[in-house]
Amino acid sequence: MSTQPHSRKTNSPPTKNGRQDDHLSTSPKKHHSDDTVVKEFGGPIGVTMMMIFFPLLMNYLWLCVHVNSGSLLSLLSIQDIKAFFQLIVKHASPTWFAAKLYIGFCLLQGFLAYVMPGPIIKGLPIPSENNRQLEYRCNGVWSFYSLAIIAVIVHNTGVLPLTRIVDNFGPLMSVAIMTGMACSFGMYFVTMLWGKPLRMSGNVIYDIFMGAPLNPRIGRLDLKMFAEIRIPWVILFYVTVSAALKQREQVGHITPELWFMMLAHFLYVNACMKGEECIPTTWDIFYEKFGFMLIFWNMAGVPFTYCLSSLYLLKNGPQNHSNLHVAFCFGLLLFGYYIWDTAQSQRNRFRMKERGTYIPRKTFPQLPWGTLENPSYIQTEQGNKLLTGGWWAYARKIHYTADLMMAFAWGYITGVKSFIPYFYVTFFVCVLVHRVSRDMERCARKYGKDWDNYCKQVPYIFIPGIF
Repeated sequence: MSTQPHSRKTNSPPTKNGRQDDHLSTSPKKHHSDDTVVKEFGGPIGVTMMMIFFPLLMNYLWLCVHVNSGSLLSLLSIQDIKAFFQLIVKHASPTWFAAKLYIGFCLLQGFLAYVMPGPIIKGLPIPSENNRQLEYRCNGVWSFYSLAIIAVIVHNTGVLPLTRIVDNFGPLMSVAIMTGMACSFGMYFVTMLWGKPLRMSGNVIYDIFMGAPLNPRIGRLDLKMFAEIRIPWVILFYVTVSAALKQREQVGHITPELWFMMLAHFLYVNACMKGEECIPTTWDIFYEKFGFMLIFWNMAGVPFTYCLSSLYLLKNGPQNHSNLHVAFCFGLLLFGYYIWDTAQSQRNRFRMKERGTYIPRKTFPQLPWGTLENPSYIQTEQGNKLLTGGWWAYARKIHYTADLMMAFAWGYITGVKSFIPYFYVTFFVCVLVHRVSRDMERCARKYGKDWDNYCKQVPYIFIPGIF
């Protein structure tokens, strides 16, 4: 065994914010067993509460903006709660138009994902399938920009003005919630009847939440990767575009704050598409099952809650923030994005080169220092290599730090009058507390002394020199 830093040349492509809880390892040979059941999120009671609470929270946050300009609605009395549900019925009842728009969008995205050209990438060996490596067609860039052309045409011809998205936000959110719920339950029962259920706990509600199948597919279309990439971030971007166009209708121009939100959401969705080939090796795709946790949050939660800053800016009109305030937000966003993009690129290019899955791509943008030459790493007993070069020499979770910088900027661009635009960064912090603690525990068990040595070489988790 060697635990001293080594060097190895890498030259690989960009990436998205794919999660990899097995840290920076490169070996596909040893991973968690496919038959290990670990109950999380408070077990059956905890996940039941989340399945009930999430849809109500989504409605509450939106209604605070829609009917109360961002101020919190009171829920302290029975009468308040009754009024809250009356508001849901009045403003968020599903409509046929919303159903046709949302489901039609999903079907169009599925069609584009199925037929558009793109490189074929192999995922990690799957233990439950005799270490078979599934293939993924990564055509996100073609699909995203083809959809953009379609969007421009239907908007400018009047077939479907994009402003109708925010005009029908409540009904669209309800349709998304209902679809996410239906797909979560449907996926569970279909898998139990005809599929390959994996790592089942024996509790129906918990297994619906965590999922039964690992990699459900329709032909060559991987449903889990499709739901994670092609639905949430694309909808999020178009909600913000819709808000900006609606603001131009109302006040005659688009304010710098909404230009900021369009840039922020474009950078995020474009990153997902330009680095899609790196996603098949992430933890969500390799290990997490396809249940409510992934289905509902991607089909409804992400696109209809992460857009709250955009909706707040539309509802409350021009903010008249100082040029310094706006410039600070743009600077924080772009600096955070640069770290996030290049850190993810460094990590995934290192992993892909080691696994022999690297393919050169020229998707936009390719940023300086996205590829490391002769990066240092730690060779572990398991055969894995833990990257200690580039951004990863400064902090173990440097990409999360950059992600939080961007998330804070999404809220701060709206000012400080309402908590609602800060929901995303608040929620993200809570997610990271759970995710990082789980990751550290798992890596400590897996790598033992090698992990101790890695932590000595890279002692900081988020902020170099501080924490």
